[in-house]
Amino acid sequence: MICRLCPRNCGAERTETAAGGVCGQPLRPTAAKAMLHQWEEPCLVGAHGAGCVFFSGCSLRCCFCQNRDISQRSVGKPLDAARLREIYQELIAQGAACIDLVTPTHFTPAVLESLDKPLPVPVVWNSSGYEKPETLRLLEGKVQIYLPDLKYALSAPAEKYSGAADYFRWASAAICEMFRQTGPYRMEDGQLKSGVLIRHLLLPGELENTRRVIDWVAETFRPGDVLFSLMAQYTPQPGAEGNLRRHVTRAEYAAAVQYMENCGVTDGYTQERTSAKEEYTPDFDLSGL
Repeated sequence: MICRLCPRNCGAERTETAAGGVCGQPLRPTAAKAMLHQWEEPCLVGAHGAGCVFFSGCSLRCCFCQNRDISQRSVGKPLDAARLREIYQELIAQGAACIDLVTPTHFTPAVLESLDKPLPVPVVWNSSGYEKPETLRLLEGKVQIYLPDLKYALSAPAEKYSGAADYFRWASAAICEMFRQTGPYRMEDGQLKSGVLIRHLLLPGELENTRRVIDWVAETFRPGDVLFSLMAQYTPQPGAEGNLRRHVTRAEYAAAVQYMENCGVTDGYTQERTSAKEEYTPDFDLSGL
């Protein structure tokens, strides 16, 4: 295919075995781990964990990515749609509360094939938020929960850290499309069954960007429409420069939480700063595949 699945519009030729484009992946899906993951938001974890499938490659390529071994270094095992389906069933048999597809956008055709028949648990589309609405429309009826990042509302940090000055234009449109598909979030016994849960990672020194993200959420959605997760888990990566060499301070995160509450964004989650630890990143050892 000549790939235009994501906003990069790189037009790369990707075949079943030949990689290309910004994501650096072939058309055939590659993944680095499948597991019951305990460190997602509580409404996704249930008694045993979210059934995560961590796909390799990413079109955004953030310089602070904690999963860079798989997002930027192509660690992974080739799969096909049939094997993906088997993996979902194995995770469900282990007690997965949902099937959590992590960074799946560049493998949309194969993922769609793997979801040809409904699953007994919700399917979660866990992405960077840097999505095309037209690609998301292919997923309608197949995905029950959207879990997008909303990393930036300002173009300067989006360009500086992710090489995507147009991030907010695409991510805001994508999240609106996600909400169009799911409608207001629906919970049963503390578990999210359908809806949109927006994640935002506070970056050190970027409190103004976080405020603008919260502004957009507050202005776009009514209480009860979406969930919002304000994350404190930024962890400095090797080679980090400037503010990215440090963790988020207690004062920065407290200010972000206060601003969120003042804006009336109260449906969702905040996070303990102790979550900013490397051990919360899985070991991408190809297990479960």
